Parts: sequence; structure tokens; C-alpha cells
Amino acid sequence: MPDKVLTNFDLEKMVDTSDEWIQTRTGISKRRIISDNINVSDLAVEAAREALLNGNLNIADIDLIILSTCSPEMVMPSTACLVQQKLGAKTMPAFDISAGCTGFIYAITVGTQFIETGLYKKILIIGADALSRYIDWTDRNTCVLFGDGAGAIVLGEVEEGYGILSNYLAASGAGANLLQIPAGGSRVPATENSYEKKLHCVNMNGNEVFKFAVRALPQAAKAALKKANLTIDDVSYVIPHQANTRILEAAARKLKINSDKIISNIDKFGNTSTASIPIALDELAKAHRIKVGDILLLVGFGAGLTWGANVIKWSKATLSN
Repeated sequence: MPDKVLTNFDLEKMVDTSDEWIQTRTGISKRRIISDNINVSDLAVEAAREALLNGNLNIADIDLIILSTCSPEMVMPSTACLVQQKLGAKTMPAFDISAGCTGFIYAITVGTQFIETGLYKKILIIGADALSRYIDWTDRNTCVLFGDGAGAIVLGEVEEGYGILSNYLAASGAGANLLQIPAGGSRVPATENSYEKKLHCVNMNGNEVFKFAVRALPQAAKAALKKANLTIDDVSYVIPHQANTRILEAAARKLKINSDKIISNIDKFGNTSTASIPIALDELAKAHRIKVGDILLLVGFGAGLTWGANVIKWSKATLSN
């Protein structure tokens, strides 16, 4: 996580909002923001190094890097290639995935295929975003939501019956206009006019995204559990995308699961996009709350529109602090 903390009280000085307004509608009290001399790849590299350390591995043990982001450092090359170079991985294959805030779920699902086919043994999967660089700080509907951060895991072979039990992915391009950054690609190249119109900033229809998320999160969760021949009662923890406390509360009601099983850190980090799930997973593991054999349900939703879930049977005995 970046060092800089931006609180709701800081935002009160920047835009027409209040701590009470933000907390009531989102559950967020503060978020982390990268400084001018830090980039997405820097956050990703730190997360990657920590994941390798916790796995007692070095970069030479990794066969592939998959990086999920919706705030890449540039159109090309991929941010994954920048991370590969900074990690000293030489010619190791590396590529980005763009699936909005569901990107980490997509990355796990893609990585699983490489391992199941036997092509690769260990894959470094990173979720990293710095959407603060794409925010209109005069728009109180979006500037209060997002924070920056990165999280990483090493995906590898485990004993039979453990690891990834099922994956579920979905998308609906019909909702692409509900959450987007219109400019910066080939459709609307960067110009003085596009900059003045703030087309390079996050544009979101908050009400429609909220309604979509409340439907998509439980649907993805149920679909993934069904594929794993499990029910919600088998789940030890649900680790959802950290977008909005009200969404998580609604999902808990629809899934009929105790709220204490739904992991949330949105109050202190905000919406870190594709990084939110691995960051929450990391916190849960470091608190030694997960034990071998626990069933974890990772579930996300985001721009695209996209949504999906992974069901995991935890196999790692410990995770160092």
C-alpha cells in the first residue's frame, strides 16, 4: 500500500462532501494514494516480492507473470513487462489482463489453466491499480471511492483436493458505458479537447453499477459454488471486491451468510479495484485466521461489465507477518 493517506476530512477541503456523507453511502473513511514519484509497477513489484518471500521462493522459481490492472502505466508495453524487468526476470513471459475490478478473478482463472495443462508450475499473479491518476477530483461521486494498492499471490501445484476447486467468469459488454474511462485509447486519443472534457477520468453511473453489483456478486458466488459441488454453508470466508459496504451487506443477505464471514477492509483502503481482493486475502492470512482446509470464496465485479468467482480450498499452513 502507498504511504500517503487521504481521509474523508481531507476530501472535505477539496470537494463538496463530508465524512458522514461518504461513510453513510460507502463505508469508506480513508484510502491510500500514490505519490508523484511512484507508479503502478512499483506497487506491483513490492507486492510480488512479498508473495515470493512468503512462499520461500525467488523470481527464478516463477514461470509466468500475469498482472491485472485497469490503470496501466501506458497503452504499451504491458505493465507486466515493466514488473518483469524490475524483478530481474529476464525473458520470463508476462502479460496484462484488463477485466476491471474483476481482473484478479480472471487472472487466477487464466493462470489455473496453465498449471492444469502442465505447461507451467508456478505463476505470479498480481492485482495492481492506481486509479487516483484517473480521478476527477471535483466529482464527489467518484473521487471519494477509489484508493491505490497492489496484492500478489503465487499459484502452483498442490495436493489433490486442495487449491482452486472451481472458477466462474461472466461479462456483459452491453453495460460498458456504465463504468469507463472514455479517452486514452485509439477511440478517443489524447488531445487538449479530450483533456478539457475530463474524458481521461473515471466516468460512472453509480446507481446502475450498484444495482448490477448487488445482482452479480451473489450470482457469481452461487455459480462457482455449484461447480465445486459446495454450498454457502461450506464456505469459511467470502473475500469480495471491496467496492461499497452496502453492496457487501446486500450480498450477505442474498447469500444468507453471516456478515462476519464476509471480509471487508474498505473502511481503511477504499476501492482499490483489481487489487482489493488480494489485499483483503493477504490481511486475512497474516492475521492467521485461515487454516488448512478452509473454503474461501473470492468474488468480484467491475467494468466491462464483468463478474466472476473462484472457490479455493486453502492448503498453505502458515503465512508470515
